[in-house]
Amino acid sequence: MASFLRILGIETSCDETAASVVVRHADGRGEILADVVLSQMDEHSAYGGVVPEIAARAHVEALDTLIVEALARSGTDLKDMDAIAATAGPGLIGGLLVGLMTGKAIARAANKPLYAINHLEGHALTARLTDGLVFPYLMLLVSGGHTQLVLVRGVGQYERWGTTIDDALGEAFDKTAKLLALPYPGGPAVEKAARSGDAKRFIFPRPLVGEKRLDFSFSGLKTAVRQAAEAAAPVSEQDIADICASFQRAVSRTLDDRIGRGLQRFAEEFPIRDEKPALVVAGGVAANLELRTCLQALCDRHGFRFVAPPNALCTDNAAMIAWAGLERMAAGFGPDALDVSPRSRWPLDMSAEALIGSGKRGAKA
Repeated sequence: MASFLRILGIETSCDETAASVVVRHADGRGEILADVVLSQMDEHSAYGGVVPEIAARAHVEALDTLIVEALARSGTDLKDMDAIAATAGPGLIGGLLVGLMTGKAIARAANKPLYAINHLEGHALTARLTDGLVFPYLMLLVSGGHTQLVLVRGVGQYERWGTTIDDALGEAFDKTAKLLALPYPGGPAVEKAARSGDAKRFIFPRPLVGEKRLDFSFSGLKTAVRQAAEAAAPVSEQDIADICASFQRAVSRTLDDRIGRGLQRFAEEFPIRDEKPALVVAGGVAANLELRTCLQALCDRHGFRFVAPPNALCTDNAAMIAWAGLERMAAGFGPDALDVSPRSRWPLDMSAEALIGSGKRGAKA
């Protein structure tokens, strides 16, 4: 392999437009030369959630400028790239079309290979960019659209050990915030309110705690939050803070049980290792400090290394897309054809049985 490989990454799967230039050195080290992200939060806040059409239009307006900026910040040009990597799914189809078509156009014009990247694989491999982890390791992916516990065996080798059977954790945070009339995005708003709350005031359910399977459920917890808010109506600021704190406590206790069982399974399947086993947390919800604290304590008890990439690399970004492309190149995966199509649904583990949202376009989880 060359002394280094360099890729331009493009990310447009939801409500962040991003471009990045990342290098993979011959020894496997990654280096982010530039990572530019433009959030669409202001465009969507009035609606309490992401509006797909608004998101797609915002990507169209911003993406070209961000790519130029990323190249300028990195001190490179398109001719210096070894390939182009663009998110091809899962996500909002309008946004995916914008990013993938832009990536195709650049690849064709600059005569560069194209890698159509699974957004979830970008999350799964980020810890190798930031912390140089070796395979295998466990990943907890917690975002607005996904809550999964995944065994990462290698590039392109993923086993889903657990997934949500209803709402994703990020979705539960957003719906809790909406019930309490907190601003969008809901996750940071709930976390902020919880800081001044009494986590012992409300006893919310801990879904699936005690069960052997490693799946998650947050629909019942969301319902309990609604019932508590209705019982306390009209809710005061302190009521809201107490509900948020109690909600976070229930989530933490649930993850402690679910992930704890996953760590035990990992230790049983990989009893002999040269390095300390690792749990990686990824996705937007991974920025929540209480959840990070809970997972860190859990890993300490089980003798695992806890890896949480910087917040900027937990949420959607193009550096992880570029890195996933670099990892696939280094692992010997060939580029994608220019007629590759975006996929709104694209599970990491294609062999896992769909638990929710299975349809003509594939499985949501």
